[in-house]
Amino acid sequence: MSDFKSFLKSGHTPTLFAAFFYFDFCFAVWVLNGAMAPFISEAFNLTPAQKGFMISVPILAGALMRFPLGVLAQYIGRKNAALVEMSLIMMALVGGYFFISTYDHVIAMGVLLGIAGASFGVALSLGSGWYPPKYKGLAMGIAGAGNSGTVLAVLFAPPLAMKFGWQAVYGLAAICMLAPFLVMIFFAKEPPDIEHQSFRQHIACLFEKDGWAFSFIYVITFGGFIGLASFLPTYFYDQFKVTKVEAGQLTMLAALMGSAVRVVGGYVSDRVGGINALSGVLVVVAISLFLCGLAGSSLTLTTLLFMVCFAALGAGNGALFQLVPLRWPMTTAVAGSMIGEIGALGGGFVPNAMGMSKQYLGSYFWGFASFAILALLVLVMVRIMQIRWTRTWAEKGGRARTA
Repeated sequence: MSDFKSFLKSGHTPTLFAAFFYFDFCFAVWVLNGAMAPFISEAFNLTPAQKGFMISVPILAGALMRFPLGVLAQYIGRKNAALVEMSLIMMALVGGYFFISTYDHVIAMGVLLGIAGASFGVALSLGSGWYPPKYKGLAMGIAGAGNSGTVLAVLFAPPLAMKFGWQAVYGLAAICMLAPFLVMIFFAKEPPDIEHQSFRQHIACLFEKDGWAFSFIYVITFGGFIGLASFLPTYFYDQFKVTKVEAGQLTMLAALMGSAVRVVGGYVSDRVGGINALSGVLVVVAISLFLCGLAGSSLTLTTLLFMVCFAALGAGNGALFQLVPLRWPMTTAVAGSMIGEIGALGGGFVPNAMGMSKQYLGSYFWGFASFAILALLVLVMVRIMQIRWTRTWAEKGGRARTA
């Protein structure tokens, strides 16, 4: 407790809270189309492949927009960049409320929702910028817990869509975005750790094998989290014929596990090593996904398996970012941002694989199986790479080296 008090005193708590609040609401907007997918699919009579593509568009757009927003933040400040982003999000949501009338409009709206997905790097850098190096990890973890915005989207969007219509949810979300916007204006202060990275410096980790290795791991842990969280409302609704609201509630149970266990993953990794933690995570993810594909007749078993899978994915995100500062101690922020951008692209794989599996093979099983196989391939890569990692920058298992 005393250590946590020291942490709070060492930085600027209102800015950290503002960063979390901003990231939480942006994350909710980012997955809004996924949360409302059963309503949108019914309105336009979409095929499984169209559903998968529609859900993947905001994920892919958000990943691609992270870098431009990060560059903007270097020139106008992270607080101002966050305010610009939220202003654009609110305008996009208002446009969605008034103008969407076709499937093509929904796809275009998905691109605009991607603006909200760009918030990752700015939120974490803003939240941790006031804290000394020994507390930056904890500050980033608290700001990063804003991925719990997924829970807000899948819990509230379906009942609101049921009562007011799914297009009205865009308008309601625009009003809700005023809350983090005002909190950012009145409570956040621009951190003093101003950095101006060139394009070459920003992508430097991708000129190294380790940069790509970490990105592939993040494709599984975060890409799996965002991809599955966006697709599950559709899966529960189509596979088990539950109501649209119940589909959101079941998704919430799984997404909540992923958000809550992220901190645990980092805590465990400090003690057993991030490499060991990730190895266990990838095994659990692969097994649980294979079993999800086989348990398509049991709603209870499938829900429990998804909760296990999401817990593993959340722990994996925590474990990965325990390793990033060890590998790139002097450029943790830029390395983490670039890995986050490339890894997030993996989230678009899941809904597309699931949709095509259902449409062309008649079952969702091969969608689950393909991602499970990908997780096993990444596991093999981790076990091979860790031989060199533990000889150069980490202790056995991926623990931090002692002086």
